[in-house]
Amino acid sequence: MTFGRSGAASVVLNVGGARYSLSRELLKDFPLRRVSRLHGCRSERDVLEVCDDYDRERNEYFFDRHSEAFGFILLYVRGHGKLRFAPRMCELSFYNEMIYWGLEGAHLEYCCQRRLDDRMSDTYTFYSADEPGPRARDGARPAGPEAAPSRRWLERMRRTFEEPTSSLAAQILASVSVVFVIVSMVVLCASTLPDWRTAAADNRSLDDRSRYSAVPGREPSGIIEAICIGWFTAECVVRFIVSKNKCEFVKRPLNIIDLLAITPYYISVLMTVLTGENSQLQRAGVTLRVLRMMRIFWVIKLARHFIGLQTLGLTLKRCYREMVMLLVFVCVAMAIFSALSQLLEHGLDLEASNKDFASIPAACWWVIISMTTVGYGDMYPITMPGRILGGVCVVSGIVLLALPITFIYHSFVQCYHELKFRSARYSRSLSAEFLN
Repeated sequence: MTFGRSGAASVVLNVGGARYSLSRELLKDFPLRRVSRLHGCRSERDVLEVCDDYDRERNEYFFDRHSEAFGFILLYVRGHGKLRFAPRMCELSFYNEMIYWGLEGAHLEYCCQRRLDDRMSDTYTFYSADEPGPRARDGARPAGPEAAPSRRWLERMRRTFEEPTSSLAAQILASVSVVFVIVSMVVLCASTLPDWRTAAADNRSLDDRSRYSAVPGREPSGIIEAICIGWFTAECVVRFIVSKNKCEFVKRPLNIIDLLAITPYYISVLMTVLTGENSQLQRAGVTLRVLRMMRIFWVIKLARHFIGLQTLGLTLKRCYREMVMLLVFVCVAMAIFSALSQLLEHGLDLEASNKDFASIPAACWWVIISMTTVGYGDMYPITMPGRILGGVCVVSGIVLLALPITFIYHSFVQCYHELKFRSARYSRSLSAEFLN
């Protein structure tokens, strides 16, 4: 910790009048994110961004928060019991305290999570961790007067490109981006039609019959594709320039998807230029087709502009444990039923055996389509024991797939209300901007 009274072996946290003493070593790796941020503070300004007040003489940090709620949270992070709501306290208020200190709704006990989901469903309310604090609402300004206009401009540009509902310009920019995505998807899908390929091949010489041998941009579809790529590239570069943290920008999943959607175009152009129109292009044709199909990632760019796709991504991120548990359930059941079905259909009677179940890997395909109740009908058991096993397999699949769905559902509801609240907050800002 680089700020504070020198020589002090401990710090004091004053939360709503309740005082807690922590050593500096414990402060560095403290489970609560807001408390651990005190260790990296280098100036008084950094400290006041984390807490509400600071007494340097007593090395005491003041937080104007609910003391009883902090006591419950502190007991939880220290490993004493499970996190539940404080008695005689509103669920939303306690959840607000959790978000402030750096916890999420997933840390609550299951019964409390259900209470919170029901309450949020009734009120459509969510308390966000990035809500501006009291000091920010009071009009905190940057240190230098010359830096204020440039910071405000960069912040405005960042919100315009990152938050589609933050302003009228952001909505227009998002609409244009969606149009480019739709156009690029239509062109990509239409280019795989046989009539489209025939028409494109008729416009080329007899020595150049491959559709992927021409440099992108010679045909009308190539021109449209180049324009869309140019827009996506410019948008990605501008967002990178105005981002606050360049390293964090590169690590974000949506930005990685943008890079995966843009890069194949430039690689295909480079490969076409290097190979020219000779026989080497025949060997590069498969690679070019794979790179071209990778542009289907463009459709995921729509997640920036639609809450539904954002909710799906956030739910998968938070429920990865449940998804892994579901995958383990399916794999274990698939191993058991595939071995039994192979034995009953092929292993017991070799003369009248079912050739579709000749091996366990082949039987795995039948198990997975039966557990998911798809049933293509391409393979099925013919013996009576095999049919009984098939019925057990279907029922087991329904039960196993339904078990983790409850957890995923509650997480989906919570994520939806979080994003809904954030969208409504920016919509209020947009309305104020429009009226002014």
